[in-house]
Amino acid sequence: MFFSGFKKLGRTIQHAQRFRHIVNIFLKYGFRDLTQRIGLPQVHRIPFLQDRDKQAAIAKLSPPERLRRACEELGPTFIKLGQLFASRTQLLPKEFTDELAKLQDEVEPIPFSEVKRVIEDELGQTLQEVFIQVDEKPLGAASMAQVHRAVLNNGDKVVVKVQRPGIQSIAAIDLEIMQQIAWMMERHLEGWDVQKPTAVVEEFSKSLEKEIDFTREAAHLERFAWQFQEEETIYIPKVYYHASTSRLLTMEYIDAIKASRLDQLDEAQLDPIEIARRISDLVMKQIFEHGFFHADPHPGNIHIMPGNRICFLDFGLMGFLDIRTRETFVDLVWGIARRNEISVTNALLKLASSDSEPSREGLESGVADFMHQHFYRPAGEMQFGKLVTELFDLTNQNRLRMPPDLFIMLKALSLTEELVRHLNPKHNLVEQAEPFMRNARMARLRPKRFLGSMLEFSRDFSELAREFPAELRRIMSQIKTGEARINFRHQGLEPAINSAERISNRISYSMVLVAMIIGSALIVQSPTVNEQYPYVGLGGFVISAVMALWLLISIMRHGRM
Repeated sequence: MFFSGFKKLGRTIQHAQRFRHIVNIFLKYGFRDLTQRIGLPQVHRIPFLQDRDKQAAIAKLSPPERLRRACEELGPTFIKLGQLFASRTQLLPKEFTDELAKLQDEVEPIPFSEVKRVIEDELGQTLQEVFIQVDEKPLGAASMAQVHRAVLNNGDKVVVKVQRPGIQSIAAIDLEIMQQIAWMMERHLEGWDVQKPTAVVEEFSKSLEKEIDFTREAAHLERFAWQFQEEETIYIPKVYYHASTSRLLTMEYIDAIKASRLDQLDEAQLDPIEIARRISDLVMKQIFEHGFFHADPHPGNIHIMPGNRICFLDFGLMGFLDIRTRETFVDLVWGIARRNEISVTNALLKLASSDSEPSREGLESGVADFMHQHFYRPAGEMQFGKLVTELFDLTNQNRLRMPPDLFIMLKALSLTEELVRHLNPKHNLVEQAEPFMRNARMARLRPKRFLGSMLEFSRDFSELAREFPAELRRIMSQIKTGEARINFRHQGLEPAINSAERISNRISYSMVLVAMIIGSALIVQSPTVNEQYPYVGLGGFVISAVMALWLLISIMRHGRM
């Protein structure tokens, strides 16, 4: 119990120090107004101790650039959160999401001595007992882990993904602080209660937890291999479980060409047009047939093997879509392809959730206007990912929230479209998706599927009918005993409350300042005290002058005199 108490105290101190550091970084990059609006504690910085050149350089940056720099300085957890916000165009303006998309998850590699220690601690064996060789220079170093080439004792060439020491404790503290900040934003910033930043952080927390646990990545890879076991156009790397743990992942080394390297593909006599078709085909099968898809298909994670064979890498981040969401999304895309605003509106309302009933007429009018702007132009100019992103922006304007997995899928489709158009500028992703969407629409009309849906409906309805009397009795009992509660939430009062707190703090501060001045004056006027302690009164005046200067700076900083 005694040591447990010290452990909790140490974590509390770490939490407070990290929180203070985060606030300081936001203040450093000029987000004082934001910290005040959401109620973050203010950390006062003395102006003449700051580096003026750095402050001047920061002042020249645009707000999106300052936000990106702040995320980079705050470290890996905030970098990954910034990358998530970059794909959520409904949360931030386009200039912010475009800038956050530039965040690079690349850092200085950790020393090989630490890599060796992690490997030996995880496997419980010396490095030489498992590997013939491990390259000391990493293939890549990211914020969560870094990758080294190696050779197992059986001669197999592999890559070893090693987690950075201490990353789990750092991420845990950051996630707790993020959740607290998200709650403040949801409470104090107008319009953010619709998008639920707390839900975004919760989703991010779950995603990060999965990414840190390498056993989940190994399971993702196995499932991915299972769903494409009959597919000859794809190759899935092998996992070596005897050399893998939750912090260590050993996989088959793939000697192949990065999908975006057109020059190397040409030298190897591989066909970029066929490769583009195959990549699109595989991504469509992942999304529309299996509902389990690679969420980060950028060129670094897709390599091309001899025979135009596609190899996906890095299965840490995967997306999941249940069959109903897939079918509704198919209806959405089908409506877009057919330029039918009524079908698109119906699909959007099925996909989205909201705290209040949206105006169907307003949403339908917005969808019709959206289609009028985008669909009467050459097909080659239309970008599927951009179209769906802008359509989701329209839902945000109508106070609708989309499921998180849809944004992950949207990012995957956008990355796929970008890559295949690099390989083949004439490639039409919507045209290639059409047969998959047609099959998905026809699948729901099959007798077996229809019968299954009817049985499921009957079971749900019978359960509802059976539980309804008991639920009604419980509600009536709560009303009779006075346990029923109606919660009211006042909105729009936070700025007034914050202003009142600031005013009361300044009044209290001013009263203390006046007392200091009066006390110092009395001490100076007292001959007895002056003879014994000649500098006490003078010291009081000096302290009072500093306090007065600090109060003046605080008032001027808020633009109020």
